[in-house]
Amino acid sequence: MKEMTELNAVGGILEPCSLDPMTGYFRTGSCQCGPKDEGVHTVCIYATEEFLAYSKKAGNDLSTPMPQYNFPGVKTGQSWCLNGPSFLRALSEGVDVKIFIHSTHKNILKLVDLETLKKCAIDL
Repeated sequence: MKEMTELNAVGGILEPCSLDPMTGYFRTGSCQCGPKDEGVHTVCIYATEEFLAYSKKAGNDLSTPMPQYNFPGVKTGQSWCLNGPSFLRALSEGVDVKIFIHSTHKNILKLVDLETLKKCAIDL
């Protein structure tokens, strides 16, 4: 785990995304990323019913519990670190993705511009 402070998409200190369920590639509750995170799990989404249904249909089922992985499933109203490609796909398919920009890692800016993120943000 990195010792240095991680930054969010607007340049501030990266805020936690979710501790229940524990999220993030490293399961720290934060959307930190690193060289082992090939999916770039950097976007802190607010799980709406629409998004969870879309995600399941698109093959990234976030809502079904998987006890074998100690994963309770994400429920409507919770937050989760989503991978960059899934975020971009949802946007390109017209899905209204809501995010917490202060909990979204700056590395997502390699895939999407700040103005697009701001349009999705519910914490600005």
